[in-house]
Amino acid sequence: MSKFTTPAILEMLAHYNWRVHEPFAFYLSDDNSDVIEVPAGFVTDLATVPRIFWILLPPDGKYAKAAIIHDYLYDNALRTKQEADRIFLDGMTVLGVPKWKRTVMYWAVRLFGRGRYGN
Repeated sequence: MSKFTTPAILEMLAHYNWRVHEPFAFYLSDDNSDVIEVPAGFVTDLATVPRIFWILLPPDGKYAKAAIIHDYLYDNALRTKQEADRIFLDGMTVLGVPKWKRTVMYWAVRLFGRGRYGN
C-alpha cells in the first residue's frame, strides 16, 4: 500500500507559490522499492485550480501533498502523464480525500494537465 512517511514542510513564497523546505517522499509499494522523493527547494503552486473553484477545491486542501508529488512528476517528466495522474489519485486516496473531490481532481488533470507532456 502506498504511503507518505514524512510531513511536507513548506515555505510560502509570493504569488501562491510554495518551496519545499525539507525533502519528503511518497512510497508506492510496501517494500519501499518504488519511491518518489521531492527534494528541498522544489517550488510548487500545490493544486493548480482556477480561482473560481477555490471555494470547493482550494490549492492547499487535504490533497496538497499529492499535488506536490504530481507537480514534481510533471515538471521533471519522471513517469508517463498517465502514471503521474494515477499516482496523484493514489496519493489523494492515501490522504483520505473524499471520493468526489479526488475524482474531480483526477479527471481535471487527465483532461487539462500538461506539464512537460504537451503544449
